[in-house]
Amino acid sequence: MTYADVPVGALDYMPWRYADSKLVFRGPRRRLEGQYALFLGGTETYGRFIADPFPAIVERRSGLRCVNFGWPNAGVDAFAVDPDILYAASQAIVNVVQITGAHNVTNPFYSVHPRRNDRFVAASAALQRLYPEVDFMEFHFTRHMLGRLWQVSPDRYAQVRAAAQNSWVQKMRGVLHEIGSKTILLWISERRISQSLESGCKGELASDPVFVTAQMIAMLRPYVARISEVVVSDDALAQGTEGMVFSASEAPAAAAMPGPLAHREVAEALVSPVMDMVARRH
Repeated sequence: MTYADVPVGALDYMPWRYADSKLVFRGPRRRLEGQYALFLGGTETYGRFIADPFPAIVERRSGLRCVNFGWPNAGVDAFAVDPDILYAASQAIVNVVQITGAHNVTNPFYSVHPRRNDRFVAASAALQRLYPEVDFMEFHFTRHMLGRLWQVSPDRYAQVRAAAQNSWVQKMRGVLHEIGSKTILLWISERRISQSLESGCKGELASDPVFVTAQMIAMLRPYVARISEVVVSDDALAQGTEGMVFSASEAPAAAAMPGPLAHREVAEALVSPVMDMVARRH
């Protein structure tokens, strides 16, 4: 189903807020008591434009209540300092944490919006000294800003990338430590974890999760029970926006998102690990 088949806004995300968190999650509202799995992540976990996102499919297949705490454009910063979210995750019988991009984290060179982490807020004094020829007032999004820095100087850009990567690892360790080792780390991408990419706009900045490498994920292994790697299939990519629900103005954004088949592939990869971890807790 595409925007030609439905009225604008036909997909009701049933937004709700948990405790005092400033984030508004996709509904329906869930009880966070007893046994539940909690899904923490970004736009893919939230399931933007998807009527049946992978947390809902896992719930249906496993019989376990699955709480979707995905948030559009979230990076690790959106959750790292939210005590209500971290507490809810610490009480879950199993957590599924999506690996989000390392470019969308506040680091020694630049800061991002505390909730919409893809939004560039400000360059630090260190970044302004590193790139005196760049006017940072022209940027609103991290990826745009980083692409410009690479164009100006790939060598200096490498310093910024390293700072973002280091900050991401430290913040991910903090989140994983808070919620406990009953966690599945979830990789969703068009590439494998082991695949390295060339620097720059057509390489690493064009492939989610941006900047995240196999070495970085290896640093998180002691904090999680397992890692589930999902490489979206060619068949899923070929479907484009088929089966997605969006308005005409949202068409460009929808085209960049994984579709229903990709969500089914993610769910297929998660059902057995989730059920296995639940069984081990009994």
